[in-house]
Amino acid sequence: MASKLIYLIFAIVVLMAGILIAIWLAEPVANSAGMAHPIIPGMQVGGDGGARLAHIGTLAFLFQSLLLLLIVCLSALGVAEHRRTTELAAYLGGTFLFSLLAWWQMYSGHQAYMESGSTGYFMGFPVATAWQVYGTWLGAIPLIVIYSLGFRKFIFTLEDEAKFDQLMARQAEQMEP
Repeated sequence: MASKLIYLIFAIVVLMAGILIAIWLAEPVANSAGMAHPIIPGMQVGGDGGARLAHIGTLAFLFQSLLLLLIVCLSALGVAEHRRTTELAAYLGGTFLFSLLAWWQMYSGHQAYMESGSTGYFMGFPVATAWQVYGTWLGAIPLIVIYSLGFRKFIFTLEDEAKFDQLMARQAEQMEP
């Protein structure tokens, strides 16, 4: 199982590198880094958002999706192989789907704004920005909950603690003169 997980992580990283190369090789867009603000010196204004994403929008979406999957896979790698149960896989899969939903809402909300020029607002922000502000950190909460509530089941069981205490006691005995 560990080697399968390592191979999956490797494949994700290779795909991410390929996407970055494809983004780097994509056709450049005029004023993609912004241009001088007409009124406020030293400030930049963005160019055409649709044009900036025309060649790389899908690649950017895929890159972030792979990054979310990488985070979940690295979290699984931190759990002892014999404790990577179906239950843990379901929790981590749910976390990935929840994070992916927030990312999809952010991306599609921005795309909808680019097409229509109008947006709704949620808690003081345009919808896509609200998903970014609230959804991004909200997507990390399931991993924190899994770690906190599943600590004794997946990370450091009472059996592990007893073995550790025995190891420390033996070490202390060896250190005594």
